[in-house]
Amino acid sequence: MNTRVLTNPQLLTDQSRATARAVLDGERKGWRAAFAFAGPAVIASIAYMDPGNFATNIQAGAKYGYGLLWVVLLANVVAMVFQALSAKLGIVTGKNLAEMCRDQFPKPVVWLLWGVSEIAAMATDLAEFLGGAIGFSLLLNVPLMVGMAITAILSYGLLSLERFGFRPLELAIGLLVAIIGLSYIAELFVAPIHWAGVGAGLTTPHLADAGALTLAVGIIGATVMPHALFLHSGLTQNRTPSKGVEEKRTLIRFSNRETFIALAFAGFVNMAMVAVAAAAFHAGASDVAEIETAYKTLTPLLGGAAASVFLLSLIASGLSSSTVGTMAGQMVMQGFVGFRIPVLLRRLITMIPAFIVVWLGADATHSLVLSQVVLSVALPAPMIALLLFTGRRALMGPFVNGRALQWGAGVAAAAILALNGVLIAQALGCEIPGFPS
Repeated sequence: MNTRVLTNPQLLTDQSRATARAVLDGERKGWRAAFAFAGPAVIASIAYMDPGNFATNIQAGAKYGYGLLWVVLLANVVAMVFQALSAKLGIVTGKNLAEMCRDQFPKPVVWLLWGVSEIAAMATDLAEFLGGAIGFSLLLNVPLMVGMAITAILSYGLLSLERFGFRPLELAIGLLVAIIGLSYIAELFVAPIHWAGVGAGLTTPHLADAGALTLAVGIIGATVMPHALFLHSGLTQNRTPSKGVEEKRTLIRFSNRETFIALAFAGFVNMAMVAVAAAAFHAGASDVAEIETAYKTLTPLLGGAAASVFLLSLIASGLSSSTVGTMAGQMVMQGFVGFRIPVLLRRLITMIPAFIVVWLGADATHSLVLSQVVLSVALPAPMIALLLFTGRRALMGPFVNGRALQWGAGVAAAAILALNGVLIAQALGCEIPGFPS
């Protein structure tokens, strides 16, 4: 059987479906049974470890030390809640978030949401392609444009695994997630982390100046991702068909566990990024704010091995996140307007802005941070839609959000809206009482 699995990747998907059905039928039990349901949250979690996170986290650590760790922690908690809601929507209704928007909202609203989502998809691809391109450019000592071409080809190769079923692609993405995580675990042992500073940064909310506010919004945009909210519901909607309320309840329970574990791991990676940047750059090299400079500076500070591990994690992040971004873009387009385009064409369309940025000679890392701010501005739309749907008993039945969950998630969405409003007002030259300018 193992030989057949290796020669026929579709069998990996078939075996996962058969195992999941056996668990729902009560024929399989134990902790290993959970692996049959694992995958959707792992794929969604890569959106929380993409090159945009590298850019915002390096800048946060280099400029403000451990001072913005509380933003990373808070954003990660919010991400857990909303990703769990997204997965639940797909399991209960059998539709993804984009399809629900198309069915429930008036057409003008649907077209507006689609436009906002496509802008977010392009901002996502901008971050992912630039991150992968920077990694390959530094590794192979080639121009950034060549690095982007390599990233495009390899990410398309990863996407081609989807035709063999969901399991081969999930395993490939899971391997890249593991590479990113292990890389930063290794970095924590090399960098001189000030653990008391980490504790203070996690528990003491503070924004030092307007730059800190911009980075805080960028961190939120890089952590709670609009395309991941759309994608997660699509990954769960038809993955394991259920026969009734109790089976749906079982699927939601497995989904919630996986979401917590996958996003806790992603949150740890993000906090490790900030901590390593703070330890390496903040005290003596606070001007380090670019990924390229960070890589070159790590060698004399922490050694060549640390710099190489950093580069490996960046490349793994760029490849995996660009693949997941294209999957999400396809799902958004199909859900909102009801048609698909070839994956290759989708990839070409959404990566055009990234090529334009490089062709114009714009600062790559600064563009990455700005792309995350764009994502944060686009984020409230899917968050509000998700709250509306999962809080509606007519759609969710016994799985409707409880009052505490609905209000808590609503406060989080309102806070992000407020932060975005402050950022936009400050960009227009307005002074906001109580906020640094």
